[in-house]
Amino acid sequence: MSACRAPRRLTSRRRVTLLAAGAAVASLTLSACGDGASGGSSQTRFVQGKNGVATVKKGERQPAPELSGETTTGKKLDITDYKGKVVILNVWGSWCGPCIAEAPNFSKVANETKGKGVQFVGINTRDSEKSQATAFEEEHKVPYPSLFDPTGRLMLRFPKGSLNPQSIPSTIAIDRHGKIAARSIGPLAEDELRKMITPLIAEK
Repeated sequence: MSACRAPRRLTSRRRVTLLAAGAAVASLTLSACGDGASGGSSQTRFVQGKNGVATVKKGERQPAPELSGETTTGKKLDITDYKGKVVILNVWGSWCGPCIAEAPNFSKVANETKGKGVQFVGINTRDSEKSQATAFEEEHKVPYPSLFDPTGRLMLRFPKGSLNPQSIPSTIAIDRHGKIAARSIGPLAEDELRKMITPLIAEK
């Protein structure tokens, strides 16, 4: 099985749930372990950096959508609880090779920036069971929570024309005021992740 293919074993109930959400998720042009085209519109004045990280000037950012639900460990989580912090959202799946490759980078940077007002949150998608996600988190010593989003419904909440996630993995940076500040499509190296976060830490 390719590292970039989601597991096929699904219970009947889970299969029905996934099929029901399939049409909506397809509209995202969300590709498993692949790069999506950079989204945008005349209202989204983002700058695509050479490192693949797109950024938006402070005064032109859109509010992040409501993102809440149950984590991979069964706890309740609401992104708004972290307002006042820089929030780094990472969309991932346990079956995704690039997600496995970048996991050590995210764990290391998350631990080192926690004291600087940065909160990492994962969005686990296309894993049919929570146990698949928690096994990944334990193996890679992931120090932060992840919302369990098997059908991709949370990603559909990002406003049209915003820096929305378009592939797995994708990383979204939300500033201290709850607005979308940056996005990376595809896996991030440690230095790239730091360059994405550092300017937001410095903002007031």
